[in-house]
Amino acid sequence: MVLQIKDIHKQYKTGDFVQKALDGVTLNLRDNEFVAILGPSGSGKTTLLNIIGGLDRYDSGDLVINGTSTKQYRDRDWDSYRNHTIGFVFQSYNLIPHQSILANVELALTISGIPRSQRRQRARRALAQVGLGAHVHKKPNQLSGGQMQRVAIARALVNDPDIVLADEPTGALDSDTSVQIMDLLKEVARDRLVVMVTHNPDLAEQYATRIVNLRDGRIVDDSDPYIIDESEAAPAVHRTMGKASMSFGTAVALSFNNLKTKLARTILTSFAGSIGIIGIALILSVSTGVNNYITAIQRDTMTAYPISIDAKSWDLQSLLEESAANANGERTKDHKHDAVYADDSSFTQASTLTSSIAENNLTAFKQYLDDPDSEIQQYVGSNGIHYSYDVKFSVISRDPNGTLVNADGVDFGDDTGSMSSMMATKSGSMSSMSDVTAMQMSMVTGETDENAAPSSFGEIMPGESDSELISPVVTDNYKVVSGTWPAAQDEVVLVADQNNEIPLSTLYELGLLPASDYDDLMKRLDDGEKIDEQTIRLDYDQVLNQQLYLIPACDQYVRGDDGRYTYVGDDAERMGELIDNGTAMPLKIVGVVRPVEDADAANIDGSVGYTHALTDYLIDHTASSPVVTDQQANQNVNVLNGMTFSPSDDATKVADARTYVAGLGVTQKAQLAAGLMDEAAQSGMDMGVAGAAGGTAASEEMLAQQLDAYLATADDATFIHIYDEYVSTGDYDDNLSAFGVISRDAPSSIRIYCDSFEDKDGVSDAIDQYNADASEQDQITYVDYVGALMSSVTTIVNVITYVLIAFVAVSLVVSSIMIGIITYISVLERTKEIGILRAMGASKHNVSSVFNAETGMIGLCSGLIGVGVTLLLLIPGNAILHHFMGTNEVSGVLPVPGAVALVVLSVVLTLIGGIIPSKKAARQDPATALRTE
Repeated sequence: MVLQIKDIHKQYKTGDFVQKALDGVTLNLRDNEFVAILGPSGSGKTTLLNIIGGLDRYDSGDLVINGTSTKQYRDRDWDSYRNHTIGFVFQSYNLIPHQSILANVELALTISGIPRSQRRQRARRALAQVGLGAHVHKKPNQLSGGQMQRVAIARALVNDPDIVLADEPTGALDSDTSVQIMDLLKEVARDRLVVMVTHNPDLAEQYATRIVNLRDGRIVDDSDPYIIDESEAAPAVHRTMGKASMSFGTAVALSFNNLKTKLARTILTSFAGSIGIIGIALILSVSTGVNNYITAIQRDTMTAYPISIDAKSWDLQSLLEESAANANGERTKDHKHDAVYADDSSFTQASTLTSSIAENNLTAFKQYLDDPDSEIQQYVGSNGIHYSYDVKFSVISRDPNGTLVNADGVDFGDDTGSMSSMMATKSGSMSSMSDVTAMQMSMVTGETDENAAPSSFGEIMPGESDSELISPVVTDNYKVVSGTWPAAQDEVVLVADQNNEIPLSTLYELGLLPASDYDDLMKRLDDGEKIDEQTIRLDYDQVLNQQLYLIPACDQYVRGDDGRYTYVGDDAERMGELIDNGTAMPLKIVGVVRPVEDADAANIDGSVGYTHALTDYLIDHTASSPVVTDQQANQNVNVLNGMTFSPSDDATKVADARTYVAGLGVTQKAQLAAGLMDEAAQSGMDMGVAGAAGGTAASEEMLAQQLDAYLATADDATFIHIYDEYVSTGDYDDNLSAFGVISRDAPSSIRIYCDSFEDKDGVSDAIDQYNADASEQDQITYVDYVGALMSSVTTIVNVITYVLIAFVAVSLVVSSIMIGIITYISVLERTKEIGILRAMGASKHNVSSVFNAETGMIGLCSGLIGVGVTLLLLIPGNAILHHFMGTNEVSGVLPVPGAVALVVLSVVLTLIGGIIPSKKAARQDPATALRTE
């Protein structure tokens, strides 16, 4: 090793003051000599030593090591140089107090990247060489001054450096110990260069092989100069001297040991850092509890109000636009006030009402919903999509007096009766929005659903799987007060309200009360009598023992000897025969249920609930019934009257008209004769029928006979006229509908259940997209009742969320600032340690890693403490929350992912907060840092 110091200059500036430390020092050092540098204070001894060791930078000149120039050295080159070439021995030992002496010695090897097993072995050997082999696990504060300096020498030698630099190695030792240390250094100098700075000329004279005197930054004396012939030496070149890098594990170990030695402060610091985390965790816990509560409310609300799409639906948007226009006066006609003008608003509004009824193609829409790849699937909630079908059936029973009663109005053949009767019997059945919509449709259009099921009967919402007849949503919102839930297609339940009451009309319709009382009640109602409140009580056993009979619409068409079918659904006697011959299906009332207190989704339509198993049975049974199979076998002829559907020629009309008249009874013929006579009187034609003046004087038999006589000689034009005016052959599809034929691909309504308002909005957007892609006749119109009722809830939730985020943001800022301050304090405290690490070759990045590891561990502790304290605070916190909110449904809960995220966030925040202090630590000047006390 040849070390050349060529014309080195170094000066320090403090404001305008300039201090020359070295002024043109030139010195060549041999590879195995013991050089002592002497001089008074301020002569530049330590500066020269630091420049040789790479701790300080020269301003000009060059430092050449074995032909390697250091002029172009960068920080990483100097780091490698110090780690591989230099070993430092300091006056104040400069050991890291929180590390064992073994770890202190290992540190240089660790920075060099030596494997753990090798560095342990080499460190133990180095300590044994200096006589400390039995003290490897002690901390520096457990050793004497001389022992600590021996550790420093072992650390300097462990990496087998070419140069050992000793700065006043005996300055803090007594005379005897100083001799021991000098003997050790003399031994070291036998095979390497040792440069020692000292104020003690006696030690220098006794142990050094060469003494160099400095004064005012210049060499004034050299006892054994080393002259190198520059002409023969090769020019110095730039070369690196290996690589130095501290592992992350070492950085963590250094930081962990430092934190462990200051355990109390570490705990307090971590707790202080956890305050922000505790605040965030408490906010998160409460917000999670509130969000869970809101989610539950949303789910319950969406269960009670699913997105319902009916085969016929109001175009609510059109109605709202029309109403808004009328309210704003936009439809006011602009005309003069010079005459009387007609106000046609009632007609235009009625036109708007009827034209706003939209027909939905649910067959095409069902195909879209059944596609697992459709966009809407991602928004469908846990209760899925349910399809409803308008199955058609009648339910009959016998009242306590044995009278046969009909569940669709008590009396057979009684369509509606008076308005008061209809309102009394039907208003109690309007249990769902769909029922209200259907009633409104019927009132506006005048259309009725022929052979429809009794309005008091409704299907119970099924579960997700086919085997689950009743959804948990239903069982969660209803309580069985007697009996059980239905478990088969022939079982039903009565649905009472929360007061355990069932509409009186339903009790009459199910035969639980005498039909005669019902007739008397309706008569009194029609007469305008006041009906007083009365208490009617039925035992559960009486209700559960009542026998009901269900007759599908298709079975209410009975085939005659002529092969035609006759409807008997309005004939009590014929319906009784269907019961007796086993055609009717016995229905068993197996239970009575009522909504639980504060039920959120009491969604059973009607007062009698049946399962989808009955719906499936009716669909399959109807499809294979005789009337349906016969009608499908001959799609051109009406199986009810034998006439052709929509005949295309006059001959068929004449033949069908003759068949129609021949099949009429006496009363029906008399009515036809009266109609023909009225037409003849108005037109002046002679029908040849007695009593032409209205036909009121003749008896029905006479009118029927005269009609037969007239038609016996009538021409084809007369029969064509009768066909066009009086014969209704019906329609093939209308017949199948009346028989109750249903395709599972064509539901009557679709209910889409969502779990949140956001998902509901997603479904609405998906339907809008579906409409954009569909043809005009396939577009879907529906009423968003939830959007109308609950439009403000999402806004409220968002406002709450934003407020919570603001609180969280403040807590995060405070935590980051505090961690930054704590890390900065740690940097100030460990400045000397920074200098030690840099002296052994640690890079700026390595130093930064040490403090990043420390802040990371503090952040980890803060996060864990914050989560733990939060969990403890939630115990009394929830009790307080329940007390003031008056409900146990809102409970603060810290979710596991949230807890993990908070711990990670704490670590990240501390790392962010420690960036500036760790960067400051990395930028510390090594020589200055070593002088810090």
